[in-house]
Amino acid sequence: MQKKIVSIVGARPNFMKIAPIHRAFQKVDTSKYVNTILHTGQHYDAKMSDAFFADLDMPTPSYFLGVGSGSHAVQTAKTMIELEKVFIEDRPDLVLVPGDVNSTLAATIVATKMGIPVGHIESGLRSFDRTMPEELNRIATDVLSDILFVTEQSGLDNLIKEGIDSSKVHFVGNTMIDSLHYALPKADTKSTLEQLGLTKKAFGLITIHRPSNVDEPQQLEMILKVLQKLSESIVVVFPIHPRTRKNIELFGLQNYVENTNQFKLIDPQGYVDFLNLMRYSTFVMTDSGGIQEETTALQVPCVTIRTTTERPSTVDIGTNILIDPNYDTMISTVLPIVDGKIKQGAIPPKWDGNASERVVEIVTTFLQN
Repeated sequence: MQKKIVSIVGARPNFMKIAPIHRAFQKVDTSKYVNTILHTGQHYDAKMSDAFFADLDMPTPSYFLGVGSGSHAVQTAKTMIELEKVFIEDRPDLVLVPGDVNSTLAATIVATKMGIPVGHIESGLRSFDRTMPEELNRIATDVLSDILFVTEQSGLDNLIKEGIDSSKVHFVGNTMIDSLHYALPKADTKSTLEQLGLTKKAFGLITIHRPSNVDEPQQLEMILKVLQKLSESIVVVFPIHPRTRKNIELFGLQNYVENTNQFKLIDPQGYVDFLNLMRYSTFVMTDSGGIQEETTALQVPCVTIRTTTERPSTVDIGTNILIDPNYDTMISTVLPIVDGKIKQGAIPPKWDGNASERVVEIVTTFLQN
């Protein structure tokens, strides 16, 4: 009898984590196992989503819920209501949830209450900052999951400390890095830098979107002042998140982002184009989670402007530097990198492009029992 697996995606980082798992499922006996993709629509932009699915060779999702934006409670509740309808109709044998967004928690709660096993991709990561909604989502999802797939040693350590049954925990590596390996040959065919007038290893790449950095006028203005200062020494490329763009306009800070040859404000990029920007940048400054991992895999210097990180291997082993997001620290950390003083890092264990095959092997074994 065919076993049904439903993989949940709700936001762009989920695509990178699930795409290689879906491809790995295509290599097993499809008469025994079928994986379908369900897009909750938690974050949805048709142009960007279509680009991501094309870049990652993902099929059109079998389900699209279109839950849209809203408060954490509203978004999670809407997702739960719509997911329950799908699960009642299609009754999967296992639900795979990646990461830490609201869709992750919603799917976990609905599936668990219906007696459907849950596998969590990227288990055990902890920032130890419970003011972050993502941290609460991670903790609750791990407690309820039946299979916990770990990307790095800290994940194993955290789950053990929290009393999770070790028989449920599997150190498989990082499926997001699988996507990176898969996409690099496609990236070689793109002319991203030429189209933007950039030279390899002669620009800094910026991504900022977290509420702690963009929702407070003084903090956002300070960051923009940093970028202006850095642009005196190197070209600064800023693919701007819609949330950040909206707040720049709301707070009247447009004068800081007027395009010059040295400060390039650009639209959000598709996965392959952004990958090109990352791998050929002098440094990346970010408050993202996944970018910390991707830059480590690419061995590109990364400066993370947050007080905590749930991905400590990128700091302990990789190329990431975690700093307090204030003007003096940001400037004093980045300018030496521009001058060539680069932190040397290594790639964490099992970030080899084969994590998804390990996930699928564990899932199929679980479903056989």
